[in-house]
Amino acid sequence: MIHISSLNPTKSSLFLSGKCTVYKLFGLCMVLLLVSLLWLQLSCSGDMSDRRPPLQQAPPPPPCPPNSQASAVDDPSWGPHKLALIVPFRERFEELLVFVPFMHTFLNKKKIRHKILVINQVDHYRFNRASLINVGQLESGNDTDYLAMHDVDLLPLNEALDYGFPEEGPFHVASPELHPLYHYKTYVGGILLLTKKHYSMCNGMSNRFWGWGREDDEFYRRLRKAELQLFRPSGITTGYKTFLHIHDPAWRKRDQKRVAAQKQEQFKVDPEGGLTNLRYQVESRQELTISGAPCTVINTKLECDQNQTPWCLLG
Repeated sequence: MIHISSLNPTKSSLFLSGKCTVYKLFGLCMVLLLVSLLWLQLSCSGDMSDRRPPLQQAPPPPPCPPNSQASAVDDPSWGPHKLALIVPFRERFEELLVFVPFMHTFLNKKKIRHKILVINQVDHYRFNRASLINVGQLESGNDTDYLAMHDVDLLPLNEALDYGFPEEGPFHVASPELHPLYHYKTYVGGILLLTKKHYSMCNGMSNRFWGWGREDDEFYRRLRKAELQLFRPSGITTGYKTFLHIHDPAWRKRDQKRVAAQKQEQFKVDPEGGLTNLRYQVESRQELTISGAPCTVINTKLECDQNQTPWCLLG
């Protein structure tokens, strides 16, 4: 006789069989999971290695540009002298942006060791070109031995013009035969070269000329009094096209007003004034580079004795 119980498994055997099956499935899943993670890691590593750029050796730094000032010191063909190019200045920035790189290139071509000093008047008095030139001479330093009184709106176009050391006497570069505007014989404005010794022999320029004009005419008399011979260019064939005058009178009008006794005083010789009675303060110095050309801007406050020159103020 066959019992029905012998045909059906017991509850305990069914439980053990199900438990083993679950363990096997769990273990199989874990193995598959580990294999998947390992494959994913290997594939990602391969992608990253493919995307990473190959290591390259850094290129060497570019060579430093040659220092023209250093080469000027080392090269004996530049000569032993150094020029202080003094530019009396106020608010003519568009002209300065042209002037500084032009003159730096021009003087380098001629192998003239130089530094450009822009004497910027920042006080509330009228413009005083002569006093600013006096300031430039006193602030030019011991590394220069001659100076150029140079207008910011006058550019030399003829490379034959001489900017060398004026050992024999003052050299008027912008002579009346060449200047585009001023042609009278006693004119010494625009561009005038002097040794510092000769400038001191004249006691500099008069400080009494506030506003535009006449300070050059008074300085001509000082040159005569100091018995200094004036030299001018020779052999220049470009005439009135020797210089480019970049001042625009319609845009910047000159202060030509003559106030109070200034009308009479402008034609007199100042027997005592000059370097010895100059009063000023240097507010600041700024080292600038304009289109690769270095210059020093000296911001200057002039002082005025209104008892002596009441025309330093308008109104």
